[in-house]
Amino acid sequence: MFEGQLTGIFLAARKCGDLAPVQHVEAVAGRGLTGDRYFLHEGTYSKKDGPDREVTLIESEAIEAILHENEITVAPNECRRNLLTRGVPLNHLVGKEFTVGGVKLRGIRLCEPCGHLEKLTARKGIEKALLHRGGLRAQILQGGTLHVGDAIRPT
Repeated sequence: MFEGQLTGIFLAARKCGDLAPVQHVEAVAGRGLTGDRYFLHEGTYSKKDGPDREVTLIESEAIEAILHENEITVAPNECRRNLLTRGVPLNHLVGKEFTVGGVKLRGIRLCEPCGHLEKLTARKGIEKALLHRGGLRAQILQGGTLHVGDAIRPT
């Protein structure tokens, strides 16, 4: 068992737009995060709509590891994931339900990095560096407001 923390929330209204930090956001079941590009059907991959497009998470530990192992410096918002976590084993949450504050999520699949990420960050090698630790795609089962600082727990 674990208890982690939500340490950052990031949204972008348009595809390829910079993700901006916010302190809280409304998570809508079956839809996504209010104001985010996928909620608005403006994301690069919006045509592939589905529950795995509702919210994405990444571990702060993964970002720190690529700096240490590959000397790649990247800000959390540049990773193009919505939620930044600490102390949460995201890869182990595929197929599992968990809560972030009062919001209930289900891990759908890993959010493997792609060439699009490397292009947008202009960080050569980031795709390979984040392989198998690029985060988690999740479905919102029970909506509510997410706040930076919320506890993250398995259900």
